[in-house]
Amino acid sequence: MEVRIGVQNVARELVFESAQTAEQVQAAVAEALSSGSTLQLQDEKGRLLVVPVASLGYVDVGAPERGKVGFGLS
Repeated sequence: MEVRIGVQNVARELVFESAQTAEQVQAAVAEALSSGSTLQLQDEKGRLLVVPVASLGYVDVGAPERGKVGFGLS
């Protein structure tokens, strides 16, 4: 699933593929907003992305990833 995170005062957004479901991402965002600390999400490769809630602009959760076609499948 593709996740896009906009950070205030940063020109580029964070874009990554996550193995988490849309409901899991939504729950993590809601928890971070209610606690006022940090949003922590994990990408498909196991890397942890941490964004301070005070700097959070938006979180866009895309559709689940479909099967890839063509060369370069990994």
